[in-house]
Amino acid sequence: VQLQASGGGLVQPGGSLRLSCTHSGSIFRINAMGWYRQAPGKQRELVAVITNMDSTNYLDSVKGRFTISRDNGKNTVYLQMNSLKPEDTAVYYCYLDRWGMPDVWGQGTQVTVSS
Repeated sequence: VQLQASGGGLVQPGGSLRLSCTHSGSIFRINAMGWYRQAPGKQRELVAVITNMDSTNYLDSVKGRFTISRDNGKNTVYLQMNSLKPEDTAVYYCYLDRWGMPDVWGQGTQVTVSS
């Protein structure tokens, strides 16, 4: 099982980006998928998660600005990020949870919010 993340880049404050994370390989069970991020000198933090029942949860600082969604037909989870702030700058990592905790990770994708 592999995860392929894409969609990062450089954007001005107030701008938007959409991250995508596609899984490949045989998967018989998915509890949840989501995104963590890690900024330089900071701990990794959970940004957003979507469960197999389409329940979602967000980091407080991104609520109302970020939206996580999934397209089962495309094996893809998206993170729509609007009204981006410089403090959103980080490497974003998607993950797959099959057994109650993240067990498959995608490569990181850099998001930089700067004028």
